[in-house]
Amino acid sequence: MPARRAVTGRSQEPRKRFAEELRSLRAERGLTLRKLGEVVGWDWSLFSKMENGETLGGPEVVQALDQYYGTPKLLLTLWELAMGDPAQFKEQYRRYMALEAEAISLWHYAPYLLPGLLQTRAYVQAVLERGKFKGDELTCQIEARLGRRALLEGENATSFRTILSETVLRTKLPVRAQWEEQLEHLLAMGERRNVTIQVVLHSAGLHTLGGTDVMFLKPTDGRTVAWVETSYSGQVVEETVAVDRLQLRYDSVRDLALSPDDSRKFIIQTLEEASCEPST
Repeated sequence: MPARRAVTGRSQEPRKRFAEELRSLRAERGLTLRKLGEVVGWDWSLFSKMENGETLGGPEVVQALDQYYGTPKLLLTLWELAMGDPAQFKEQYRRYMALEAEAISLWHYAPYLLPGLLQTRAYVQAVLERGKFKGDELTCQIEARLGRRALLEGENATSFRTILSETVLRTKLPVRAQWEEQLEHLLAMGERRNVTIQVVLHSAGLHTLGGTDVMFLKPTDGRTVAWVETSYSGQVVEETVAVDRLQLRYDSVRDLALSPDDSRKFIIQTLEEASCEPST
């Protein structure tokens, strides 16, 4: 059993503490970053970014490090704390926004909420209000999210594909007219040459993404980066192996989804059903 680690003098900020522990453990073994990459089986440059606080990495690589260092769940626990830190989420989201702004193509899976690029003002406001935004901050956030839609407009518009879980289209806005407006907006966006919308039905059964909201981005340098988000945190994933694994899952869900034409028909059907319901 490894000796109990002293915590006196350690950083109390989750992200810094995680990076600090990674550096300390490697130093105790007398390993270079390249040697660590060889023995653990991951790209050494990822470990460099993790130790410098540039990225947190993914759970798989953290578990591999725990196993190698003989620190059962220590690093994974620190990683989870860093992932849940509000400051970490804001920093990661800023990084994502910068990547989104320069991406030449985007492809996305939505398990519950519509992607921000396709949301109407009423939808944006409903989502943000449930996130406890109020007053001037709410107004600012609404305008910022609506401003992102410019990515899909103009001659050099970004190519965007989204696969929507049927749950997304069954989760309505409380005001019928606003929900109809949102569905009509989806149909209009789906007519754009650079936008593709698909729906994966409940009848398709279980699949490999489940509740994972993920956006893949391809910047101008040709690599692929992923943004994985939950209701309380988000992470930019840049390590090639992790991105490839996510993309294989995405491709398997795409195989289950309706074609763009059939998806459009399903959205029209959903709109017709909404129009027949009592007004609220």
